Amino acid sequence: MRNSSRSTIGTVLLVGVVAGTIDIGAASFINGLSPLRILRAVASGLLGKEAFAGGTSRELLGLLLQWGISILITAIYLVVTAPWPSMRRRWRITGVLAGVAIFLVMNYLVVPLSAAPFRPHFALHPLLTAFTPYKFVANLLAMILFGLIIAFSTRNVSDPTTATVSLIGGASGSQGTQGRGWSFRH
Repeated sequence: MRNSSRSTIGTVLLVGVVAGTIDIGAASFINGLSPLRILRAVASGLLGKEAFAGGTSRELLGLLLQWGISILITAIYLVVTAPWPSMRRRWRITGVLAGVAIFLVMNYLVVPLSAAPFRPHFALHPLLTAFTPYKFVANLLAMILFGLIIAFSTRNVSDPTTATVSLIGGASGSQGTQGRGWSFRH
């Protein structure tokens, strides 16, 4: 694997962990709950109500799930924007759009399909009334922040497809990957 592929994979991992950790803090703030309770809520997507009966092991599972999902979302963002590198250079717009897409997919597909006890069921009314107006706006803004973090942090990755495909589980790096990764240059 070339250094640029490793750099892109490192960027995806770091950005996923940072964005995922900030998302835990945002969820904690929005819901007025401790970050540990939020981590148990994340774990409940896999374990159901049982996640709230456990302690450190459930919280660690929630953290690993949160980071895993955040890393996967970061990799998907890079794969989706790969054909259009100019989209990543316009990180403010693509970050907002990514945040809205993440919000919709997580709240209206992933959570309803999970084992979480608080999930809305697949019927129009429960899906539309899953949030109060405040919670809807607050959660949407949190996901827009999440999308902006990903978009900003990956804006200089020039050809991410090979490295992100490798990270997701496909073939390893190839010639021509020129990712510059985590950089604060414009």
